[in-house]
Amino acid sequence: MNKNLILAAVLGVFAAGAHAQSSVTLYGSLDAGLVYANNAGGHSLWAQGSGALSNDYFGLRGSEDLGGGTRAIFTLESGFNLNNGGYKNGDSGFNRQAYVGLQNDQFGTLTLGRQYDSMVDYLSPLAEAGAGFGNNLAGHPFDNDNLAQTYSVKNAVKYASVNYSGFRFGGLYGFSNDANGFSNGRAYSFGASYGNGPLSLAAAYSQANNSGGLGASNSAASGDQNISARLQRSFGAGVSYTYGPAQVGFVWTHSQIDGMQSLSSGGTTLPGLAGLNLHLNNYELNGAYHLTPALAFIGSYTFTDGSVTGTGNGDNAPKWHTVVLGTDYALSKRTDAYVAGVYQHATGNLGYGSDGAAVSNVAAINTLSPSSSNNQIAATVGLRHRF
Repeated sequence: MNKNLILAAVLGVFAAGAHAQSSVTLYGSLDAGLVYANNAGGHSLWAQGSGALSNDYFGLRGSEDLGGGTRAIFTLESGFNLNNGGYKNGDSGFNRQAYVGLQNDQFGTLTLGRQYDSMVDYLSPLAEAGAGFGNNLAGHPFDNDNLAQTYSVKNAVKYASVNYSGFRFGGLYGFSNDANGFSNGRAYSFGASYGNGPLSLAAAYSQANNSGGLGASNSAASGDQNISARLQRSFGAGVSYTYGPAQVGFVWTHSQIDGMQSLSSGGTTLPGLAGLNLHLNNYELNGAYHLTPALAFIGSYTFTDGSVTGTGNGDNAPKWHTVVLGTDYALSKRTDAYVAGVYQHATGNLGYGSDGAAVSNVAAINTLSPSSSNNQIAATVGLRHRF
């Protein structure tokens, strides 16, 4: 009897010690609601939405204390469709993030695996698409700069610095894993941010060679992009300032998409763009106002100015004007209800027809099938829970 008690006590001490040195956390976000679009592929749409504002995902995050301020860490994260329980985009496994690495209190963090680029890590939090409310519907056309977190980079080695009095920096390199070409399907990015009280600043750069379906299937740049191209390059900067219950921000990004194979929105590929080059400048003004600690009003306006070069005749200078308005009510620290609306107006031409003539541009709110005209309106009401 006494021996059993002593054994139980000893095991309890070891269990407590092991528990104190390591941890595993389950986390995620669930977003479901009703979505209306006045024109999606030429028809009005009423649908139950999954991740209309914030992506649906769950993950495991763990760490083990190795001593001396160093920890072994890992993250396994999967995006999925809340409506049917299936993986996002028909993918499988941990399709958002899957990495392992070392973290040190003095030298920073080094990780290996599938991870997000520096546009997501540093610049996205200052944009409406990444600030926690607008996300998917507020993404810039085709999420051309990845601020709405459409894709992550495979085969990646990433470094992130510690916080130096508000300043952080980091970079990522994704290997092509292609024996026939070191640069065929590789990706790399770097960025930095600074936060001091109410002021936040950030800048980032990202490039992928042979993105989407052009590179090898296991390359760093293959995956869930809306864009397949010989070269996909994005960079930009942003600023945000908070004054009492109000916050205002500005983000600029430039995207260079050369040698396009395809360009899609909501799973629908736009015609007449194969082999062309599309360059885009996104200018976004965003803001939020907390009427009460629980009730917030959010809005943004984005002007996207584009140019298309390549074969064909006629002007090809597509432009998009996107307005997002919404309100969010926190039911608790983890659960909120929201109502949001998006209006997009497109002008100019985008691509060429079989006769070589320019094709009129169309509205294409991020994650929705393109409109059959130059206008598109979407609205959603939903519930979101984070854990």
